Amino acid sequence: MASTTPIDTPPAPPVPRPGPRSTGRLGDKIFLGLSRGSGILLLVIMASIAVFLTYRSVLAISKDEGNFLTTFDWNPAGDPPVFGIAVLLFGTVVSSIIAMVIAVPIAVGIALFISHYAPRKLAAPIAYVVDLLAAVPSIVYGIWGALVLVPYLEGLNLWLDQFFGWTYIFEKTEVGVARSLFTVGILLAIMILPIVTSVSREVFLQVPKMNEEAALALGATRWEVIRLSVLPFGRSGIISASMLGLGRALGETMAVATVLSPSFLISLHVLNPGGGTFAQNIAAKFGEADAFGRDALIASGLVLFVLTLLVNGAARLIIARRKEYSGANA
Repeated sequence: MASTTPIDTPPAPPVPRPGPRSTGRLGDKIFLGLSRGSGILLLVIMASIAVFLTYRSVLAISKDEGNFLTTFDWNPAGDPPVFGIAVLLFGTVVSSIIAMVIAVPIAVGIALFISHYAPRKLAAPIAYVVDLLAAVPSIVYGIWGALVLVPYLEGLNLWLDQFFGWTYIFEKTEVGVARSLFTVGILLAIMILPIVTSVSREVFLQVPKMNEEAALALGATRWEVIRLSVLPFGRSGIISASMLGLGRALGETMAVATVLSPSFLISLHVLNPGGGTFAQNIAAKFGEADAFGRDALIASGLVLFVLTLLVNGAARLIIARRKEYSGANA
């Protein structure tokens, strides 16, 4: 019996992706030109903003007598001028993390309820209300937070201090109203909740019905269908929705300025009043600042600009890697 040896076949060359091309029709040519022009214009605008912020920031930082990254004080009008972003960076990151921890799980749960659990007659009104909340102006949230949320959080702060003060984070060491980073985080969570919910809901509605029906045919429960079919399909969409909400939390201005009692102290006790964020500090000090003070505020705005770009870039990298991983497993 003759033995056969496997023949190594060279791998097939990768198929090049078809690029945008015109079919020769005038409408297609116009649309292609407008699409390319819009993309190039967006890049030009972003580059122009970056150049402007960088130029004005260099003018301010070159005269700063303190360390711009580690100084706690903000006094560009002093002699000599001393200012830094340590407190602002800490407050922005902490309040945004609190908002994300609270908002994302609740938003995903609401989106799943609307898309897979609620009856159609109930799902449509709930989705409409969620979309409507996303359009509420920031100042409205800020006024509501100052008049309603801050007084009602006094009891919650005392409860957290009593039962979770041993964690150090929820230990309340200063007496004062609940105008703290924790309050700001809760308010930001309420503000970004409709955005994350709306985007996640639309992603869940795009799950192929064949996947869900196949899981049901194999005897899966509704939760198992969601865990095995819906959530894996919508994971990249959830990440995108979360990053969109995080972008708003990082740059929120009026609501934070209305609720927070600003102070240039860093404290891990998130229930203590005080703190600051980039957007809140710019909104509070821009009107009374001189030319040099505005340059200092622009320098802090540049840090927020870079922070937002890094967050969005990290999100795009995570989504791209998940797509490559899913394609390799397929």
